[in-house]
Amino acid sequence: MKTSIAPLAALCLALAAIPASAQQWSYDNGPINGTTDAWAINFGYIVSDTFVAGSSCSFCAFLSFSFGVWEFPGDTLTSVQWSITSGENSGTVYGSGIASGRLYLSDQYISANQYGYNIDLVTVAFQDYPDLTSGTTYWLNLQNASVASGDPVYWDENSGVGCRSSNCPSSASESALGTIPSEAFTIGNQFPEPSIILMFGSSALCLLGMRRRKGRNRA
Repeated sequence: MKTSIAPLAALCLALAAIPASAQQWSYDNGPINGTTDAWAINFGYIVSDTFVAGSSCSFCAFLSFSFGVWEFPGDTLTSVQWSITSGENSGTVYGSGIASGRLYLSDQYISANQYGYNIDLVTVAFQDYPDLTSGTTYWLNLQNASVASGDPVYWDENSGVGCRSSNCPSSASESALGTIPSEAFTIGNQFPEPSIILMFGSSALCLLGMRRRKGRNRA
């Protein structure tokens, strides 16, 4: 049985031709500070920040968020529980999950601060796209962050300094204290570069080619 690769090649080229600007939105509450303060997102504490959703996405699998953390030296985040809600860790739940594994969670070391903590950038890719409405304010809630050592993990406070969205800075709260200054994070639908799409397409074509060769060898 022959497998035609022409439709797949056409699809990859069509995806690469889509303007990235038409597929992207992001809410950016500003860069990591790393020197002022941070708030625990494990040991029962929940930290919540608001964001305003942008335009709906056509390729929702690429929705993600990133945030700054303070960790003890040697620690690397292995999982974190997240939710997106209509209220301050309450109300309607539009999406939730536990991010773990290399496909859905990355932890990148940036620097060490004056208090002896490592400052890292954590990125979470959503497995399922939350059903968000453009222009609506939501809450991003983080909790149950886990590292192998069992140490505390803290979400970096930046008070929205340097935020790059029209509706920033975020409002923020901590489950035990209530209102706090907001944290460093970015959330949005980041459509991959055309080169990445073509790379994926090339890999898929190679796999199909290998399958065809194996079929011939069996014959």
